[in-house]
Parts: sequence; structure tokens; C-alpha cells
Amino acid sequence: MVSVSDEPIAVPPPSRSGIEKRGIERVPDDERRGRPRHLGFLWAGVVLNVQVVVYGALLVSFGLNWWQCLLAIALGNLTWLVTGVASLAGPAAGTTTFAVSRAAFGHHGNRPIALFNWTMQVGYEVLDLVLMVLAATALLDLAGVHVNGPGKAALVLVLAVVQSVLPLIGHAAITRALHLLVVPFAALFCVLAWLTADRLDHAATAPAGWVAFLGGVALTASGSGLGWTANAPDYSRYLPKDTSKRGIVAAVTLGGAIPQTLLMVVGACAALVVPAANDPVSGLPNAYPLWFAVPYLVFVIAQMTALNAVDLYSSGVTLQALGVPIGRWQAVALDGVICAAIGLAVVYSGDFNTVLSDFLLFMIIWFAPWAAIFVTDLLLRRARYDSADLHGGRPWNRHGILAQLGGMAAAALWINTSVYVGPLAKAAGGLDLSVPAGLLVGGGLYLLLARTSVRAATEGTTA
Repeated sequence: MVSVSDEPIAVPPPSRSGIEKRGIERVPDDERRGRPRHLGFLWAGVVLNVQVVVYGALLVSFGLNWWQCLLAIALGNLTWLVTGVASLAGPAAGTTTFAVSRAAFGHHGNRPIALFNWTMQVGYEVLDLVLMVLAATALLDLAGVHVNGPGKAALVLVLAVVQSVLPLIGHAAITRALHLLVVPFAALFCVLAWLTADRLDHAATAPAGWVAFLGGVALTASGSGLGWTANAPDYSRYLPKDTSKRGIVAAVTLGGAIPQTLLMVVGACAALVVPAANDPVSGLPNAYPLWFAVPYLVFVIAQMTALNAVDLYSSGVTLQALGVPIGRWQAVALDGVICAAIGLAVVYSGDFNTVLSDFLLFMIIWFAPWAAIFVTDLLLRRARYDSADLHGGRPWNRHGILAQLGGMAAAALWINTSVYVGPLAKAAGGLDLSVPAGLLVGGGLYLLLARTSVRAATEGTTA
């Protein structure tokens, strides 16, 4: 058995300052509150951001026509159902995603998976930080202040500090901020949709081939529900154990899928209006009136600050699940420093869109099989977790590890990016089937290998 001395089950309540003290420890029942609709609003606040608009615009850069963009967006956003189901683990176990993930992989076997997730969260943090820098630079340009290399470096450092405030305070502050921002963000994007629709060229274009279309579906899935599955229990863990399971799944699925689908459609439309650029904000001042472009750019900074709070919070608790002996606020601070350093490199690379699309596609290799294994394990055990096992149980679970390796191999064989094309994808003319390959092989192998042992192990387990 692994020592649990560094992960006590009971922790003191938050201090009077309002700063959350809890890391990956189980949330006591008497401190849980909220309803499924609160979770739905949180996810709506998360996805109401400019990066989602960019995802839709990237589909047009893949060569997809209007109808193919709509279909790719619809198919990719179906993966919010996976996020909804994964959210059930939060109230059931009362702990974070990668503490729950130990059930399928073991205490030590889970650490490489947690490392993959930490890397992904840092990647999202970097991309969001770069968007903030681009927006701030565009605003300064409009004011007649042209930012050079050292000036951009200063912006990166200042914004890296600003984005760390909410995750340092904790879960409650992030939730409140996202709830408050839903209405103004939604109003802003309605204006963007109106301005874009008025300038659209509705001329029919030839459809792209299957290679481009399936690549677009993979990118959409990665940037939507499938990509957020790793964060789901981090936020649902504060709901009471007896919260309606159907309510949770419905709230998360609809709260994430509806706004994300609409925003990606707006992004696909905007790609036909905004001049071609290597990033999603440089063309805005020239393509839209200043009365819209200025507040839009200001809101981009606010949006990315709130969105990065989610990533920084989750990456912090993931570091703890990885076994790094630091507190949650220290983990957030460490991530902020790393994010700023990598952000500088991306800002100076000058090719944001290529970096973003390759990052989203490469992340599929690990999180598609992991998401399938996580959800399969949850369903096999009927969302019943042994808290003592999660915080110090088996070191290794070979079933989960083998399923993860098999799923990653399958995804890698079928992936198609600008820097790497899998052997099977290359043989099929560039066809990208990394998402279904990773999901089906990872989840299928785990079901085949672990169904008997998981069901036997959870008999009589209530939480």
C-alpha cells in the first residue's frame, strides 16, 4: 500500500480571506453545494471565448465548405456527452479528475497520464496567454503605440501575473467570475455574428475531400468536449453526492455544446470575412468597425484571463495527483512561470494558427484513449469509488495501462498533422481517424480486460 500521509482526507475549511486551501483531498459532504444548472453555466462561461471562434475559423483554412463546416462542428461537439458522463465522477468520489483516474491506472500507473494532462493544460494556458498578448498589442496599435520585442515580453509577463489571480484564490472565485461573464460575452458574440452575417459571401464552394473533413472533425472534437473531459470532475466534485446524475450529464453536455457549436459557426463565418492572418486578432481592426473591435479586444483579454483560470486550477491539482509535494497555490505559481516562458517563444514564432492546430491534434493521442478508459471504468463501477483506494490504493493497474498504451498506439497510427503523419493515415491518403481509433481501442481494451475485476472490486462499495 502507498502511504497516504501527504494526502489527508479531511482538510480545514477555506480561510476568512476566501482563498481555497483544498488540493486533491476529498471534499467533505457538509461542504458540498450547488445544482446541475450551476455546472452548466460554468461550462457555458468557459466556452464563451474567442478561442472557440478560432476553432471554427480553422475549419475554413482546412478547405471545408460551409456545409462541411457545419457537419464537422456538429459531430465534434457531440463529445460534450463524454464530458457530461465524466463529470459524474466528481460528486461520486469528491475529488479531482486525476485522483479519480487512479482507480483505472493505479496510484503509480496514473502518474504518466497525469503528466500528459499537466502538459496539455500548460499548452492551453500558453495559447490563451498568447491570445491576450495579441489582443493587447492590437489595442495599443489602435492607440498609436507600436509594441516592439521587449514591449511584447513585458506584456507577456504582466498578463501572466494577472491570469494567476483567480486560480490562486480557488474554485469559488473562478465559478463566480465565469457566471458573471456569461451574459456580456454572449451579447458580444451576438454582435459579432450580426456584423459577420451582413458581410458573408454565400457563393457555393466545392467541398473538400474526406481527408480534410475528418481532420476538421478531429480538431473540433479536440477543442470541444473531448478536450475538456480531463477538467470535468475538478469542478463537479463540489456538488452533493445525491445530485441527479441525469441532471449533471444534461447540464454539462448542453451548457458546453450549445454555446460552443454556435461560436464555432460564427468562427467559420468570420473566416470568410476577416483577411487571412497567422493569428485570430490581427485582422479584426481592419475587418470590423472600431466601435466593435475595441471592446471586442478588451473582452478577449478578460475572456482569456477567466478561461486560463480553469486551466491553471486544473493543472495545479494535476501536479498534486502526479505526486509533486507542493501546495495548490504553489503549483499554480509554478505553472504561471512556465506558461510565461513558453508564451514568449510562441509570441515570437509569429504563426499562432499552425501552433494551435498541431497542438490540438497531437493531444488526441493521449486523451482520446484516456477519456474512453475513464468513462468505461466509471460505468463499470457505476460511479462507486473507495476513497481510501483513490488516495493510497494499488500502485499499478495493468489493465488500464495496457488499454492506454494500445489506444495511444492506435491514435498515433491514424493521426495527420503538419509535422507528423501516422503510417496508417499516410497509407489511407492522409485520412485522420485518430479520435475514433483512440476512443474505440482504449475503451474497448479496458472493457475487455477489466470488466470482471472492476465489478468484483466494487461490490459493496458505496462511495
